[in-house]
Amino acid sequence: MSRLHGTKDFWIGALRAEGPAFAAAVAEAPPETPVLSCPGWTINDLTVHLGDVYRWVHIIVTSGTASLPERPERGLVPAGLTPLEYWQQAYDRLMTAFDGLDPEAPAWNWAPQPKKAGFWPRRVAHETAVHRWDAQLAIAAGEPIEAKLAADGVSEVLDTWLPAGKRTATGSWHGVVHLSAPDAGQEWYLRLRGEGVALLDTATILDHDDHHARAEVSGTASDLLLALMGRISFDTLSVTGDRGLLNGLRTG
Repeated sequence: MSRLHGTKDFWIGALRAEGPAFAAAVAEAPPETPVLSCPGWTINDLTVHLGDVYRWVHIIVTSGTASLPERPERGLVPAGLTPLEYWQQAYDRLMTAFDGLDPEAPAWNWAPQPKKAGFWPRRVAHETAVHRWDAQLAIAAGEPIEAKLAADGVSEVLDTWLPAGKRTATGSWHGVVHLSAPDAGQEWYLRLRGEGVALLDTATILDHDDHHARAEVSGTASDLLLALMGRISFDTLSVTGDRGLLNGLRTG
């Protein structure tokens, strides 16, 4: 298993590309355009949601504490602003905060990881990239997520979302799953045990346990990430073995 170890600069660079691409897609779509990959949402809903996320993360990373700050009310666009203007203001303000961010500074997060500010550029980069894809899909112009960023997004699902218990389905799964993204030169092995999940490294695979993969999934890094995040079906990828195990990987 090989994983990217991204940096603050890598994730901020991704945000500088994905943010404007999101805004361009939103600007092209009528406000009430359905977002097919987020059932029940319109383009306006998606735009306000992402603006709300940016506002919330700005509070977290500037609070100077690892405690959970009070979250502002969501879904309220200030008078005189369109949803896209609200999003843009929140995006610009957060990017300014990220530019000067000390990744080691204390900051709350919801994952079983150190409560440090470095968690958030990664999380926001992937949140923005997936929602950019959502917005582009709404105008029939969905572009894949860049391979290196998508591969790191797959790693984030496996090392952050699933260990935090953020699955879309409840159940108990047992077995090793092998994911591979040849376009990014990345692969991942993970062991599902009941409600738990362990992301394996090469040394672990060579211990005395049986690590025969019961399911193998291969595709582009973008498609793997979008499948894990519930945007596309695993049927669009190459799958062999026990497809039932894949229900234990869905999040988003």
